[in-house]
Amino acid sequence: MSTSKPVEWVTALIERFEDQLPIKCGELTNQMRLNLEQNKECLISLSRFKFSLVINGLTDILKTIDNTRYGGFDQEKNIYESYLIVLDAVEQCLANTKDMSTSRLHEAIYVNKLLPVVCKLLNVPGDGITVQHVRQLASNVLFALSVNNFSTLFSKVVSRLESLITSGDETYEAGDLDLIQHMNVDMLKLTRLLNEKVQKWRLLKKIHHTELVKSVEKAIWNWLDTYPEEFTDLQKRPNAELSDNCEKLFELLDAFGESNRRKVQYVWPLQTMLLVLCPIILEELVYALEKGGPCSAEHLRKRNFVDALKRQLHAQVLG
Repeated sequence: MSTSKPVEWVTALIERFEDQLPIKCGELTNQMRLNLEQNKECLISLSRFKFSLVINGLTDILKTIDNTRYGGFDQEKNIYESYLIVLDAVEQCLANTKDMSTSRLHEAIYVNKLLPVVCKLLNVPGDGITVQHVRQLASNVLFALSVNNFSTLFSKVVSRLESLITSGDETYEAGDLDLIQHMNVDMLKLTRLLNEKVQKWRLLKKIHHTELVKSVEKAIWNWLDTYPEEFTDLQKRPNAELSDNCEKLFELLDAFGESNRRKVQYVWPLQTMLLVLCPIILEELVYALEKGGPCSAEHLRKRNFVDALKRQLHAQVLG
């Protein structure tokens, strides 16, 4: 059966998997959960050979869950638990693509189909632990998706930036800018991302600056967590292009017209990170601060920032 009709077999397995989810059969017993887990593992294994078929089927299940009506606490619980099970399967299927190739056409189909469904789950309403877990798994899926499809996700970010600039409307939703926070970026991709922000910064409204600040800070943290060896190497061998973009963005942030309180909360953490990514500049600043000597005119604004940061930290300690 598996060799004569593989498509029908995989489709039947996807349908069986969906029928075993809590949204279809309610609270799971231990045996039901075991059967569901076995089918999930089977789908994940099959995704190495029938990736597009499996990932499209799982995406359709996510859409079905999204269209399920809330009917009290039990149904809400079943919906969120179903999300967790399917999102985990999707993430593991995407992890399989690291060792395989898919056609550009198949990539375009499954990325454009999966992306809006998962992005919606990043902001699923609620405050409970299960809801937070759904959001985290949705973020994990986007992270896994961006490993092989970074250019597609990056293009969506660029398109959103251009739409924000063209509209000139402060109420225009940031939308795909949120993707920045969840993408897998190495140093080259981070440099590309920062360069795009530097070019577009002055053309954007202030409200969208705030979104960019939060997103870029998270992107840098993601890079540090995922590629710590690149950061270590950067301290030994500075990257001129990355440093240039970090320095330009630092200057733009320094002129950011916000209250001092909001700068401390949103802007200063990112500026600090940007300086850390410029080891040559940071070395000059540290030397000037330790020795009490002068700082070059080129980096005087950065010296003033560090002094202000020290005063703020000192005030908080005393407070």
